[in-house]
Amino acid sequence: MELLIKGSIELNKMFMALQRTATGLRHDFGEVENLQQSLRGARDFVKKAAARIEESILSDLLLVRPSAGLLTPNVSHAGDGRDEFVLALSGASNFVRANPHFAISLALRSGDETKIALVYSPIDERLYYAESGRGSYVFSAYHSARTRVSNLSDAADLTIAYNTSDNRQMIGDARRTGCSALDLAWVASGKFDAFVSDPLDFAEIAAGDLLVREAGGKITMDVDLVATNGKIEL
Repeated sequence: MELLIKGSIELNKMFMALQRTATGLRHDFGEVENLQQSLRGARDFVKKAAARIEESILSDLLLVRPSAGLLTPNVSHAGDGRDEFVLALSGASNFVRANPHFAISLALRSGDETKIALVYSPIDERLYYAESGRGSYVFSAYHSARTRVSNLSDAADLTIAYNTSDNRQMIGDARRTGCSALDLAWVASGKFDAFVSDPLDFAEIAAGDLLVREAGGKITMDVDLVATNGKIEL
């Protein structure tokens, strides 16, 4: 097959599956924009759209690893117990309000380790991706490059994304974007210096975890999820 992005054939097959799914998701986004007078109606529509993502992409993914399991926030399928696709729509609350800052997070795990990670923003068609041991990258129609975390460490210079429910003191230029998968991708690409969050569904962060690590950053999942450029302590 002709490779679309730098990486393995499996990575490229997963990207093609994302692109096909994103076509329908962009149509759904146009419909949501027409539902803004009824927030409840928009929420119901987006919930159904998320379910359609799982249905539409599953058949494509099974062509990549036919015996793999599937983990999403709503569905768990064991498969062969060795390989597993981890899929989520991140930023669904943005999607509900016709805010284009949302993404599909997709990871392939083997033996409890993430081997391939993709975070795809369907509206601007930008892909962040990584393979274990091969680095982290960003790809779009206009730009393709390896990504690395920032080198900043002075608190006055930091830009930190938060997804926390308490009233903690925030450091630096604090941001709340509402899309954790892209927050992690932006740490990996140096747009943010760190991301601090309440515990999240693993399906939403599995891909971002590998992106951060392959870009030279650090990530811990304890009481909080904390991803940094490795130069700062939070």
